[in-house]
Amino acid sequence: MNTSDTSLPVSAASPAAQASEPVDIITFKDVVKRFGDVTVLDRLNFSVRKGEKVTIIGPSGSGKSTVLRILMTLENIDEGVIHVAGKPLWHEEKNGELQPASEEHLREMRKEMGMVFQQFNLFPHMTVRRNITEAPVHVLGLGKEEANARAETYLELVGLSDQADKFPSQLSGGQQQRVAIARALAMKPNIMLFDEPTSALDPELVGEVLNVIQRLADQDDLTILLVTHEMQFAKQISDRVCFFDKGVIVEQGPPEQVFTEPQEARTQEFLKGFINPEG
Repeated sequence: MNTSDTSLPVSAASPAAQASEPVDIITFKDVVKRFGDVTVLDRLNFSVRKGEKVTIIGPSGSGKSTVLRILMTLENIDEGVIHVAGKPLWHEEKNGELQPASEEHLREMRKEMGMVFQQFNLFPHMTVRRNITEAPVHVLGLGKEEANARAETYLELVGLSDQADKFPSQLSGGQQQRVAIARALAMKPNIMLFDEPTSALDPELVGEVLNVIQRLADQDDLTILLVTHEMQFAKQISDRVCFFDKGVIVEQGPPEQVFTEPQEARTQEFLKGFINPEG
């Protein structure tokens, strides 16, 4: 990671200035991510307000999933700075400068976020209940009783209270993805990241997962960043839609504007490949 090459000055906005500005819980500033010779994110500047529901759309290879993987510290960055909940993600403040983050810092930052992937990634040898309680016990240090109470709460939220003692292989794909959502929520993150959460599901199972995400979106204090190809759902759930292409944001705005009156030719071309969201 090239972030070790130079020290970066720490931003010094005054408390008064911070108080008057909208609260951004995620901020990318001039972020570059490369895979070999391919630049996946090209000096990306992007922010999400606390409680905002933002959907990222775009063609394959546009960098949209990379944004989520970087936030979960599954991929590092080559240049730039990212802040999450007011703290640098891939850096630490030391002596007034930003230095590359330690593994301890990254572990702490991960607690701000929960991520649901395309694949369910459940532990096949654990029951549904234990899949959900494992991280709260071992990462957050919760007692077994409290962790089980959380599991019950979130299984009820995703409509699977009666499946707690089953194993993943005994569930449908839609049920497994709902367990994955409950597992992420059990860590009580401030930010939920969804990376194409329905793309591995049979069409008849997509709705049950989208219904759960819709219920989460109704919570004002939960920030959601969603990557999806479900355009109708994106229009329904989002405060803002961002169209990514070649590692940059080509166009962004309220879903009504982006889907019905896109301003950029590249956005118009991309959306022609999908059913009219109003249909």
